Formats: sequence, structure tokens, C-alpha cells
Amino acid sequence: LVSEECCRWYGVDFSDACQYRIVRFHNIYGPHGTWKGGREKAPAAFLRKALMSTEQFEMWGDGKQTRSFCYIDDAVEGLMRVMQSDYKEPLNVGSDEMVTMNGMAEMAMEIAQKNSDKCKKLPINHIPGPEGVRGRNSNNDLIKQVLGWAPSIKLYDGLSKTCPWILKQIEKDQEKGTKEDYSSSKVVQTEAATKIGDLKGAN
Repeated sequence: LVSEECCRWYGVDFSDACQYRIVRFHNIYGPHGTWKGGREKAPAAFLRKALMSTEQFEMWGDGKQTRSFCYIDDAVEGLMRVMQSDYKEPLNVGSDEMVTMNGMAEMAMEIAQKNSDKCKKLPINHIPGPEGVRGRNSNNDLIKQVLGWAPSIKLYDGLSKTCPWILKQIEKDQEKGTKEDYSSSKVVQTEAATKIGDLKGAN
């Protein structure tokens, strides 16, 4: 929100030189994104687990949380359309296709089986872990009204395009001798400097 206000006021103070648009992205995923290490989006994590788990599919919480995820091609298309418009208020760029985490896990396992003979449908093991809010979705009413467009790539199709890329990254890791537990997710905490100069000193 701070950056949005900065854009607005630069637009007011330097209207002749500064053109801006405001886009709010919602859960973007796809090839070439983070896929391991704890900072990856759920689609990448689920595909990695579906490809590498052998006995059970690990999931934080009861799996009834709902989310929507936007494939990278839709995000790029949306950004281009917003930038080419003259609309300067915030616009959401995200999918409004809601899915439960259990539902996406089933999708991921089905897609993984199409990409590797080693994969199979597994029971979901619900364990304690970060869950976030129970439901979150992109409201696309405004972008449809302003641009006559909204993201349209289905989650299943986006996961299907992403899965082969993640499999290739796993294979590259294995060729290098990297040993990781790809079937489990990590909890990563953000650490902030407590004193001015801490970060500079750490570098």
C-alpha cells in the first residue's frame, strides 16, 4: 500500500514525466519460480511432493483451506493489458478459480503420474503447520469491467505446464549429488535487523 501511494503522488507531482499503473498480483506460479527451500508457492510445493513422495503426501492443516492461483502467462498478459490502459486505480490480477488444498493435492498427484512412472496416488497426511487464513480469492469484477478481461488459465492446466519443469529441476539436483527431502516442506521465518548497521555488518 505504501508503494501504491508513492506511485499516486509521483503521478500528481510529476504528471508530465511519470506514468504509473497499479497491479495487485494474487498467488502467481509457474516454471522458473521458486520450487523448494520454504519460500515456494503451494502449487510448486505440491507438485514437488507429488513427484517425490513414496508413502504419503504431507500437508499442513486439514486441507480445507481455499485459495486461488494465477499461472504466470495470465499474470504477464494482465500486466501488459493494465500498462497499456489509462486506468490508474489498483486492479487485481489473479485467478478466481477457488480450490481446496486437498483438491489441489489430488490434482498434483494425478498430473505427477502423467510425468513419471514412479508416481502414484498417495494418502494425504495432515500435519500441524502454517495454514494462513481459511479462504482467500481474487475479486475480478473490476478488471473485467475496466479491461473486459480476466485470467482464464485453469489451475489443472497451469499445474500440467509447471510439473515437467519442476521434475527437470529435481533431476538436475540429483545429478549434482544434492540430497534433500523433497517430500516435506520447510517453515521459513523472516528475520529483521534489530539495530541499524546489523545488516551492513553481516555483509
